[in-house]
Amino acid sequence: MNAVEYPVPQPVVGRGAVFVEHRLRTPQVSESAYIAPTAVLAGDVTVGPHSRVLFGAVITAEGGPVEIGRNCIIMENAVVRGVPGQQMRIGDGVLVGPHVHLTGCVIDGGSRIATGATVFNGARVETGAEVEFNAVVYVNTVVPARTQVPMGWFAGGHPAELVAPGDRDRIRAIMGPLDYPGTVFGMGASSLMPDIASRYARGLALHHQDHILPDERHVLLQEDAH
Repeated sequence: MNAVEYPVPQPVVGRGAVFVEHRLRTPQVSESAYIAPTAVLAGDVTVGPHSRVLFGAVITAEGGPVEIGRNCIIMENAVVRGVPGQQMRIGDGVLVGPHVHLTGCVIDGGSRIATGATVFNGARVETGAEVEFNAVVYVNTVVPARTQVPMGWFAGGHPAELVAPGDRDRIRAIMGPLDYPGTVFGMGASSLMPDIASRYARGLALHHQDHILPDERHVLLQEDAH
């Protein structure tokens, strides 16, 4: 028998993982990347060469694309969320720890986001910076290159001011001008939570049209030479 009669099966990436077609877009993953079973990739998500997405991680493009570079590690139960109007991009050689939350932000190459840290919409963590355990990088904040946000601390502003968790008055003073409700929800500061939740729910209703893709329909990215 020849190869025409017995064709070589196409390689499958992310075998056993949940790949979801969302908003008519499907995840695309480099063949050399690893996507663990129980990880979820939904919508316009790209994962670069030699990157690893571990068990329970969720990478979801909720109206905005998610780009993950090469040699990145997205550890267990991390959440990476793309949103409209804000870039969600992780550069090359980034470590994202367990239970990290990243939403509509840019993490430049060589950075580390440690366990339990949160980086909010419109923020940027520049090259080689480190956000330590349970730290918060607030909306529209820029953490300069090679800066370390200490464990549990708050970073807010452009450039980021680093504030200890006990200094609540200073944290509130920084938060106000950065416009959390407008940046995250597109609504004014006086908006009531039922109105915010209703608007958010309408956007998430698009998941009714999702399709879970079988392994053989997981899309491979073409890898470049280096």
